[in-house]
Amino acid sequence: MTERGQRGYTFIELVVVSAIVMLLASAVMPLARVTATRQREAELRRALREMRTAVDKYKDAADAQQIGALEIKIGSEGYPADLQVLVDGVAVQNDATGRKLKFLRRIPVDPMTRSTDWGKRSYQDEPDASRWGGQNVFDVYTTFEGTALDGTKYRDW
Repeated sequence: MTERGQRGYTFIELVVVSAIVMLLASAVMPLARVTATRQREAELRRALREMRTAVDKYKDAADAQQIGALEIKIGSEGYPADLQVLVDGVAVQNDATGRKLKFLRRIPVDPMTRSTDWGKRSYQDEPDASRWGGQNVFDVYTTFEGTALDGTKYRDW
């Protein structure tokens, strides 16, 4: 015997509520995925800007002859030999104290590949070259092959 005043949910009510919750969750998942991708894209843009600014500052210092002559390789056009040079720093011209100019604290992690291996272009490379010539670092790009939310290739950023 059951009492008429007994409280609780029926099985059908539970199924309906579960279906509504699953429907809402399935609508939120793509939005969360797009938000995560958008955040990684913003991190990629920031990392590229940081490294390109460091390369430009190195080039400016080389052109202004602030960097010791021994630090600049012949044929490098005043660009760094690799990204690690930006972290390690270079000796200042005519400074007996051994002071170094440093342009990066560390090589940023590529948010797409989750590594510090970046694609590089040297000043001597062809504009459409797919391999780094190794002479110097004129530009950096991600090695990730994907397409961004705006339809462009990440490698073209």
